Amino acid sequence: MSKIAFIGGGNMAAAIIGGLITDGLRPENIMVVDPSEDQRERLHNELGVTTLADAGAACKTADTIVLAVKPQVIQTVAEQLEDGALNGKLLINIAAGVTIATLEKLFGDIAIARTMPNTPALLGLGATGLYVNEKASEAQKTDAIKITEAFGICVAVDREDLLDAVTAVSGSGPAFYFLMIEEMIKSGVELGLAPEDAKALTLQTALGAASMAAKGDVAPEELRRRVTSPNGTTHAALTLMQENGFGDVVAKAMKACKDRAVELGTT
Repeated sequence: MSKIAFIGGGNMAAAIIGGLITDGLRPENIMVVDPSEDQRERLHNELGVTTLADAGAACKTADTIVLAVKPQVIQTVAEQLEDGALNGKLLINIAAGVTIATLEKLFGDIAIARTMPNTPALLGLGATGLYVNEKASEAQKTDAIKITEAFGICVAVDREDLLDAVTAVSGSGPAFYFLMIEEMIKSGVELGLAPEDAKALTLQTALGAASMAAKGDVAPEELRRRVTSPNGTTHAALTLMQENGFGDVVAKAMKACKDRAVELGTT
């Protein structure tokens, strides 16, 4: 991975670039294309990267191109490139809802990695699903994974349609946790806590629980059992959740998410 060109210099691109630089990639090996002169200046001043207004010029000298624009802009980007401009290069798309087939139609029969990131990537805590087409070499697949790992973890799947399941688990998943946090804060206030106290306790609890599950070698089921004394307070709450179909609600919600992803053509 010698030179990378980012097409689009928004928040997600900046988060990825920051992660890559932290991981040791030199800023002079990174180019960013953005139509906004103010944004180009900001990225150059803050990150030390080369910025351009012309996608064609950036793609000529880059080995890897990261599409970090909204889906509706991708066709415009393709029209700015000469035929065969990406031959031999790796194209990584982080925009949701754009299939490998669509990208191949727009950019040609080239190596492509399609990703499904999520919003915590903006904090370097992303969970990203990745699929590469048959034109991508093992080295290119490795490069794609390294780039996505610059802003969190990456799970490579062996079928493109599995990105719909990734959407249900991690792509849309942050919103599920936000809803749980929202409802716990609301309930805490209803139980008598001051809003700021309910919020602080809920957020720290969510952070602590996630950290214990992520950093330890104990399964979530066992962690749950360890804090659930028989006939205690936690047992009372979990019993009510389970009796009211908590697990079924989660399963149905994630299936609805996955089914909608299929309907929207995100495979």
